[in-house]
Amino acid sequence: MQWWDAILRHIPVVGPLYTSVKQVSDTLLSSSGNAFRKALLIEYPRKGSYTIGFLTGIPGGDVLNHLDGDHVSVYVPTTPNPTSGFFLMMPKSEVVELDMTVDAALKYIVSMGVVAPAPSALIPVAPAQRPTEPPM
Repeated sequence: MQWWDAILRHIPVVGPLYTSVKQVSDTLLSSSGNAFRKALLIEYPRKGSYTIGFLTGIPGGDVLNHLDGDHVSVYVPTTPNPTSGFFLMMPKSEVVELDMTVDAALKYIVSMGVVAPAPSALIPVAPAQRPTEPPM
């Protein structure tokens, strides 16, 4: 395993992408934690633009006293290094849960959209749970 890891790290273009995905996966997706719970589609940074974010939980503490309605905590990673990004608290009604694994979404972000998730990376969802219209 270490031999394969060393080879991947030294391949031009692939090495930096592999290193970033591995670092995030090892840190945030370990079996001891559940930092990124679901991949989300959010309208960000402006109306009409969309990006992928990750559900990290719900706002807590004094923040709850200042928010109206149900909100979720969302981490929006930057490309190509997902270890930096933005933390947002968004109305729950403004996020769309994606039928995609967190790992597949991370690969999509790190590759700057070049490596689209394979159909096998999709999470099976009953037809009644799917959105009726894509967000526009």
